[in-house]
Amino acid sequence: MVQRVAVFGGGKMGEALLSGLLRAGRPADAVVVTERHPERAMELRDRYGVHTPTNTEAVKQADILLLAVKPQDMGALLTEIGSEVRPDQLVVSVAAGIPTAFLERHFGDGVPVVRVMTNTAVFVDEAMSAISAGSHATAEHLRVAEALLTPVGEVIRVPEAQMDAVTALSGSGPAYFFYLVEAMTEAGILLGLPREVAHHLIVQTAVGSAKMLKESGEHPVKLREAVMSPAGTTIAAIREMENHGVRAALLAALEAARNRSRELASGIG
Repeated sequence: MVQRVAVFGGGKMGEALLSGLLRAGRPADAVVVTERHPERAMELRDRYGVHTPTNTEAVKQADILLLAVKPQDMGALLTEIGSEVRPDQLVVSVAAGIPTAFLERHFGDGVPVVRVMTNTAVFVDEAMSAISAGSHATAEHLRVAEALLTPVGEVIRVPEAQMDAVTALSGSGPAYFFYLVEAMTEAGILLGLPREVAHHLIVQTAVGSAKMLKESGEHPVKLREAVMSPAGTTIAAIREMENHGVRAALLAALEAARNRSRELASGIG
């Protein structure tokens, strides 16, 4: 029997997860999505053929509750549906920075909760998602959550105490790569290349480099050293990066992101 999934929140993340579920073969009549804006709800109905009930109706119809609303909207949603959620249902939250304890306080005893930190690569089915179990979630609940997320990328399990570090590293990670590509594109223009050419060169280089890292199993240091010839162009560039403290800046940036994630979580509720 196919478990029925209710996606709460029809924004970009909610839609990406919804479309991933359908692409993975889950029938449209086994998925519902809630959306507070009527025009957006109609758009999702027309595009995916799914029903768009109210929040409380969705709770009653589903086995799995996939919470994809913005973090600032989570409190209002939980206040509305908390008393309706049953222990035989599974709550999966993809809202950044919200701990499972906060979610559990709004439900009755025994409701299993799984927390997810994913990233925007979910839109191209290449997400990196980390999941953590709440106090009532079992290994089977984690397996169900993994099955939901696998169609849109890869999934790993981590202790919830590590979620702030995951947020800093992979949750915010796409922005770091986009920032680097932006800077390298500007460098290419400075060196005399047209913007389109510089962008194409860098994007494909990034794709190829990521594929080498993933498929070779080699340490990045070894792959980097394979590019650097003695007294060559690459080592000259790496020396300048080290002179300007690029590595130290990156470490400080990720630490700042981790700390901000902690601050946001501590301020919820």
